[in-house]
Amino acid sequence: MFFIMPEIKACIFDLDGVLVDTAVYHFKAWKSTANQLGIDFTEEHNEQLKGVSRQQSLEYILKIGNVQLTDAELHSKLKEKNDHYLDLIRDMNPSEVLPGVIDFLEEIKAAGMRTALGSASKNAPIILERCGLTHYLDVVIDGTCFTHSKPHPEVFQKGIQALSVFPSKAVVFEDAVNGVKAAKSAGAHAVGVGDPETLSEADWVIPGFKNFDLNDLLTVFVKQNTNDTNSDSA
Repeated sequence: MFFIMPEIKACIFDLDGVLVDTAVYHFKAWKSTANQLGIDFTEEHNEQLKGVSRQQSLEYILKIGNVQLTDAELHSKLKEKNDHYLDLIRDMNPSEVLPGVIDFLEEIKAAGMRTALGSASKNAPIILERCGLTHYLDVVIDGTCFTHSKPHPEVFQKGIQALSVFPSKAVVFEDAVNGVKAAKSAGAHAVGVGDPETLSEADWVIPGFKNFDLNDLLTVFVKQNTNDTNSDSA
């Protein structure tokens, strides 16, 4: 049993690349759409779409290929992409939850922490249900709940508000640069999940939830508070 410090009351998670890995499905769906438009869409391009809304993603792809669409064509392509993506994720199941995620969620829930999802994906509820994650989250803020995409802080502001905690007592787990920026702008602490160099703006970075537990989070949090206090008093 861990002693829960009052400074951390809630954890908010991005979905893709943090709880589950749906990047491959997004890539396949976007690549199919891009190919139909004669655009060469690469995995490097796909990395730029992390945390970005569906429409903004398509606009980014169109810019790559210098392709222009009418509003009707744009909406048609957005629907085609989403239909393809839904077909691809139809068979998702709990085995696709990233290593260590379930253990960490169970631990923080048992410790009394509040939890939320903060994702741009409008398909988040479907993915959470198919992967058996829904009951671990007190609040789900998905792409249907907010107007401004990351790095705008709206998604996390809404999550923090719904969880009824102060921003400074919330920790956001993100795998994208824009997500980290959104978390920091919302006044929360940001834990990057992935590459330390790419996510250098995060308060700290972990490779994933495998072998990461609540004690690790609290330990790092204490170290950061100590460093911040020392800096303020220097």
